[in-house]
Amino acid sequence: MNCNNHASALPTHQQALQLAEKTDTADLMAAARTLRDRGFRDLVTYSRKVFIPLTQLCRDVCHYCTFAQTPKRVEQAYMPLEQVLSTVREAEAMGCKEALFTLGERPEDRYSAARRALDEMGFGSTLEYVAHVAGAVLEQTGVLPHINAGCMSREEIRMLRPVSASMGIMLESSSSRLCEKGMPHYGSPDKDPERRLDTLRVAGQEKVPFTTGILIGIGETRRERIESLLAIRDVHQEYGHIQEVIIQNFRAKPGTRMAESPEPDLEDLLWTIAVARIIFGPEMSIQAPPNLSPGVLPRLIDAGINDWGGVSPVTPDFVNPEAPWPHVEKLARESALAGKHLQQRLTIYPEYALDAASWLDPGLRSPVLRMLDAEGYPRTDDWVTGQSKDVPQNLVQELTVPVEGSGLSPELTAIVERAKNGKSLSEREIERLFQARGPEVAYLCAEADQLRREVSGETVRYVVNRNINYTNVCYFKCQFCAFSKGKLSENLRGRPYDLDLEEIKRRSLEAWQRGATEVCMQGGIHPEYTGQTYLDILAAIKSVTPDMHVHAFSPLEVWQGAETLGLPVRKFLQQLKDAGLSSLPGTAAEVLDDEVRAQICPDKINTRQWLEVIETAHEVGLRTTATIMFGHVDRPIHWARHISRIRALQQRTNGITEFVPLPFVAQESPMYLKGNARKGPTFRETLLMHAVARLALHAVIDNIQTSWVKMGEAGTAACLNSGANDLGGTLMNETITRSAGASHGQEKTPAQLEQLIRDIGRPPAQRTTIYGQVAEERVSASFSAAPLIPVVNTAIDRKKCSDTPKPVLVRSQVELDQGLIVTA
Repeated sequence: MNCNNHASALPTHQQALQLAEKTDTADLMAAARTLRDRGFRDLVTYSRKVFIPLTQLCRDVCHYCTFAQTPKRVEQAYMPLEQVLSTVREAEAMGCKEALFTLGERPEDRYSAARRALDEMGFGSTLEYVAHVAGAVLEQTGVLPHINAGCMSREEIRMLRPVSASMGIMLESSSSRLCEKGMPHYGSPDKDPERRLDTLRVAGQEKVPFTTGILIGIGETRRERIESLLAIRDVHQEYGHIQEVIIQNFRAKPGTRMAESPEPDLEDLLWTIAVARIIFGPEMSIQAPPNLSPGVLPRLIDAGINDWGGVSPVTPDFVNPEAPWPHVEKLARESALAGKHLQQRLTIYPEYALDAASWLDPGLRSPVLRMLDAEGYPRTDDWVTGQSKDVPQNLVQELTVPVEGSGLSPELTAIVERAKNGKSLSEREIERLFQARGPEVAYLCAEADQLRREVSGETVRYVVNRNINYTNVCYFKCQFCAFSKGKLSENLRGRPYDLDLEEIKRRSLEAWQRGATEVCMQGGIHPEYTGQTYLDILAAIKSVTPDMHVHAFSPLEVWQGAETLGLPVRKFLQQLKDAGLSSLPGTAAEVLDDEVRAQICPDKINTRQWLEVIETAHEVGLRTTATIMFGHVDRPIHWARHISRIRALQQRTNGITEFVPLPFVAQESPMYLKGNARKGPTFRETLLMHAVARLALHAVIDNIQTSWVKMGEAGTAACLNSGANDLGGTLMNETITRSAGASHGQEKTPAQLEQLIRDIGRPPAQRTTIYGQVAEERVSASFSAAPLIPVVNTAIDRKKCSDTPKPVLVRSQVELDQGLIVTA
């Protein structure tokens, strides 16, 4: 068969078995590499783990094993809980996120010492003790247990599932011949292939993310290896739960019956890896332990692996103590020699972690979710939106290293060239940009910044403005919002308020006196507000500051105001414009994908309605911004859809002045507090949002804004060097982001913003809301502004509210392909 033709389908059993006769390892490796790169691009992963040998007693007597010991050779039958926790905490401090529990099979069935130890601790079996210890690790540390407990019954798997993010058992071989007398599994009842395959099946039925693999060089034939791999594939095709397949090479160990047995040579190992990749195709993770093949790691990558398994900076490989783990830095260098970026993962693989509702016990879903980035890999830095003053230095240093395009993926560089030429990128192409890691991130940021330089020059602009959030009362139930006060959130971060018109006028006038050219106005959707409320607010502002640019009312407010007055959106927008509205903030967009909106804001306007309001605003002569609020339950494909929809809208109307990435501030967000969201985007993701926006929106939107409130000064500087050219506004009174837990302040004066800009070697300049030149009088007033007078938020008059007839509340609905998600 032609091994280069595996792109469309997996080989049949017959085709796979024919590979046993194929001896051209180089040809097999070439086919395997092509498949692997389709599935995993330039990434090779590993899990930073701590090895917990909970017991080395075992009832089996495998002829190659030095892990299993007799009671006379161990100090204690089981590791005490305190020792386990101490070891795990040490590992956690070194960045480990997996606790690998390895143990012998059912030692209590063979050794009275094991039974006595369990009795003294109050446990009926080894696996009961495993469940207890793993539960303590899960509860008291931030490390996820992975349990290799051997053959298990359905009841035992159900007992362990709530305390382990994943489990595993090495099939080793499906050949019962290896259990015959004189063979390595003779006398080991748990190595019966059917028992092990049954454990695999039950784990699939119980929805457990599972690890398995084969051990090569213990007397099996190449055909038997393929039969073993096919047996694993059959189970996986039925249940979909096999995360990875390990190809482990036998290492002869002194003191065992197989001490003099020949080990498989490198060619044999490479042949088996390549065949495994061909059998499983591009999507399965194929792993080879790096400590068992020192000095030839790039060859293993060339054969088709995409994962190194667990690597510990704390504990040895107790199964192969003669083979030390490579340092992670060395592993990264060895991977780079094969053109791969080393990426840390969790014990639960990304596709399973992102589908936690299917694959994790409810008690594990929140702990895992809070460890994830948008692709399901672990967060590896402590940067937090709105709070961190510093940025991850390792990433910042990587950004300063020049990256040659020739060393990058041709796919990636081709996408960037298309973007730089002003072409519209497909959603898949934009998603690929968001998946950049390692050197790719530096490349994209550099390319985006060069494009920024060509389009916008060196000047960094900002507007002197004031935020006026006229009410924090809202009847919508957006799960990300910590600002609005409904009946269930009145005591969160302040009391409910509703500004009277006199206070709105006072704040507007004070803003003008302090040099502002804009007031930015948004608020909650108060149940008593109608479209007339918004018209009255505009009239109040214009009565005291007729020359003020009023940048106000999100598409949600516009849509709701039109509905309450029984008007078409177009007519209501025209009324707002006639009353003094100058432009609209393109907020309430969150992520323009109804799959996401169904989770975070199901009763808010949907994607189609948001786009309709913005497009209609452009048609009546109102310019708008466009935003994205990212880093919660969304993924790169959702960001790609959002940006594609913004670009398509701008190509129709040319009414968007700037694109504004808004990283999710999680700390006080209801969905984060409930354990239903990530803790915001990573710093890498946030940089990429600015860089990718610059690239993907090139030739249609010239201005990419970064939020100093969310990024902090160091983060802002990094974004300005990654494609952004605008700092937004001075704000004066920022409350929405601070309500969510941000701590970067509620105002930056023009002097402070300009110093930040000069510190990165760029010239600052004030602008108007729609990027016009600011009058010198306004600039002078902004630099000589008096301190702000403390604001007064008008408290809600409960008696007045109770006497006022309540209007019918207007809600929207999120449309999904499978129907409508409607909230009452």
